[in-house]
Amino acid sequence: MAFLPLEPVGHPLSALDDPASVAARYARDEARSEALLQKRATVRAGWGPEAAARVKEKGKLPTWERIEALIDPGSGLFPVGTLVNWGRSFRGSTKLAPGAGVVTALAQVEGRKVMIIANDNTVASGSWWPLSPEKIERAQTIALRLKIPVIYLVDCSGLFLPEQALSFPGRSGAGHIFRMNSLLAANGVPQLAGVFGDCIAGGGYMPIISDRVYMTESAYMVIAGAALIRGAKALKLTSLDIGGPEVHVHQSACADVRVPDDRAALTCLRREVALLPSSAAGFYRHGASPAPPAFDPAEIAALLPDDHRHVYDARELLARLVDDSVFAEVMTERGPEMIVGVGRVNGLWCGFIANNLHPTPHPDRPAHQRAGGILYREGIAKISAFSRACNADGIPIVWLQDIAGFDIGVEAEAQGLLGYGSSLIYTNSTNTVPMFTVLLRKASGAGYYAMAGLPYEPVLQLSTPLTRLAVMEGRTLAIAAFNTRLDDNFEIASTDPEARAATQKLMDDTAARIEADMDPVGAAARMDTDEVLRLSELRSWLEVLMEAAWQTPRASRNPRIWSMHDLVVLTRVMGTAAINRTEGAVVAEEAPVDGLLPVRVGTDGTFFRRASPKDPAFVEVGAEVEAGTTLGLIEVMKTFSPVRAGVSGFVERFRHGDGEAVEAGGVVAWIRPR
Repeated sequence: MAFLPLEPVGHPLSALDDPASVAARYARDEARSEALLQKRATVRAGWGPEAAARVKEKGKLPTWERIEALIDPGSGLFPVGTLVNWGRSFRGSTKLAPGAGVVTALAQVEGRKVMIIANDNTVASGSWWPLSPEKIERAQTIALRLKIPVIYLVDCSGLFLPEQALSFPGRSGAGHIFRMNSLLAANGVPQLAGVFGDCIAGGGYMPIISDRVYMTESAYMVIAGAALIRGAKALKLTSLDIGGPEVHVHQSACADVRVPDDRAALTCLRREVALLPSSAAGFYRHGASPAPPAFDPAEIAALLPDDHRHVYDARELLARLVDDSVFAEVMTERGPEMIVGVGRVNGLWCGFIANNLHPTPHPDRPAHQRAGGILYREGIAKISAFSRACNADGIPIVWLQDIAGFDIGVEAEAQGLLGYGSSLIYTNSTNTVPMFTVLLRKASGAGYYAMAGLPYEPVLQLSTPLTRLAVMEGRTLAIAAFNTRLDDNFEIASTDPEARAATQKLMDDTAARIEADMDPVGAAARMDTDEVLRLSELRSWLEVLMEAAWQTPRASRNPRIWSMHDLVVLTRVMGTAAINRTEGAVVAEEAPVDGLLPVRVGTDGTFFRRASPKDPAFVEVGAEVEAGTTLGLIEVMKTFSPVRAGVSGFVERFRHGDGEAVEAGGVVAWIRPR
């Protein structure tokens, strides 16, 4: 690719931060990961060992054992919707519904990526709970978008009737599953079904439209079971007599093949998948070989600060996601608040769009800087053009969100950000190329929408334990909600102590509730995001998603004729060496005054000498520092950027304390060079 040279990105972790900070981030990530793994284990356990034992007493395999027998050994499983209904109780049951009683997962069978949809037969005999239909339909939609086969492992006793009003009648209720069956069939997506046990009412309908249906000797499919059929008791009929394999394989032809047991059915399903076309991913590698990143993806856990207000270098993140840590960044001279470019993941091309969290120069006022993590006019136009180019070229897109929202104010409105944002939304709403969205930390306001958030139907949206998904932060929302009780400085206007206390409590309660709502586990429980990943799992998920995106032949251009090349020529990209990586402050290139050099900030904002009120100052007056040492933080629109020393020396004094406003070009400290 002569026109899009892949250039090395990234640095060793030891060059990015001090060992103590790295160790602290690893420790916090380990605690978060352990909490997430425990939740996954709870879901996988279903209703526990006793329920699994009852399944085995019937001569059947528990659902997770079926899945393990179905997939290629060692290929791994990538569940979608693990935490749906987490912590939610239902009338009519003393137990919860882990995973909404259904397992949906991307997996590999006979070398092909497939979507598995399996009723958890240890949870109320595989009943459909509230959100079970929506979870199944979400998995079907993912398969439809990627054109990958669907394998149904059916063992479903129908709706959980005490809560039928929450899962039967609505637009996305249980009946929509069968419409999705039909759409998959109409679009040529293979559907295979193994029927292993109870398949009552909707559970009986779900496998029928599949291309192949296998029934075990203990399986039956009925519109209504023996308990509801008048006279069944008198005639001593069972549901197996009414709709077992003897009926549906040999009489009704609603099923294709009768097999003795679960393992035989799973072997037959694997054999059917092997008859399908093999993956085209190897062809679309265009001769490249898969390669791991040069920097360990597990380091992402130490790269991202826990505090969503603090910045990191998104290019270092990319260096831990793309093959060989080489990346072709395009349009580097335009909209530097956004990073766009292409790289390979497991040898397959992928477009990346990421927020640059560092402050960047104002395009019209070079002496001023603008906060990172914000969508400005140039960045919006840049990612719109890149998104359209990827769609035209057939390149899947990964959106790496860490966004505080759109720019606001007089300049933003005069520049027509509403119009530019509408153009971006139109682009992302009409793209046909597979798009995947990762919510790294902040996913705020309309910026979440514009960067292909879930309402704009990416194939899949993933979150991390650091994700905060909301219109605005809790404190900011509380101010907006109670604005009529506040003065111009957003302080409580009343002079009545009781009224002030009441308003303060309402604001504090609102802020706390919003903070809780932003929790990624809560979002996953509501299906506001598809899956919560550990940071160290992100690369392996992207590998699976790229394999699935390139498995089925589709419209895509050879890299030689990508329209991406036109963007390079028209924006006169000089390569990543030209990228502006300006941070919060540098020592000005000017003559010392009384032997001191000033440290100036590059943007208007608020200066802080410590990470939080409870933390010690980064450095004290008189401390010896090296070039690059963090002296403080500059905060702009809830985003914190480091103010670093530009030379080695001794901190002579600070001009500002915590919470004081500073202007672009203003001095915050003086250093006596060594």
